[in-house]
Amino acid sequence: MKRIQIQFLQRLILISVIIFGVHILVLDLLGFSLFENKIILAYVVNIGVALLVFNVLYFFREKFKKQLGFLFLFGSVLKFALFFILFNGAYRADGEVSGFEFSAFFIPYAITLIVEVYSLAKWLNKLE
Repeated sequence: MKRIQIQFLQRLILISVIIFGVHILVLDLLGFSLFENKIILAYVVNIGVALLVFNVLYFFREKFKKQLGFLFLFGSVLKFALFFILFNGAYRADGEVSGFEFSAFFIPYAITLIVEVYSLAKWLNKLE
């Protein structure tokens, strides 16, 4: 594993763990159940896909240099597909998606996306 991949892994895990802790703390302070709505699975899936996308982009950085943006977009499509496969059915079981269900998926999605974009932008600027 290269230095850039290790740094991304460390950044992604650290920020995700901090945000997960804050997320759980807020749920607790508001008196809601901490581990409902597949919250742990949402964090694990989003972290896993972010790692996969970053490493695929890193692996293909030379061969598909001009197509890296499209590969990144494919990773976003993959995250949405996994949302529909793993979460949407359970979230819509009662006929609607509650704010807690939405936040259980969207917060880790947004955080991992921000870390991905920041890390990729930093890394891609060095490639030019």
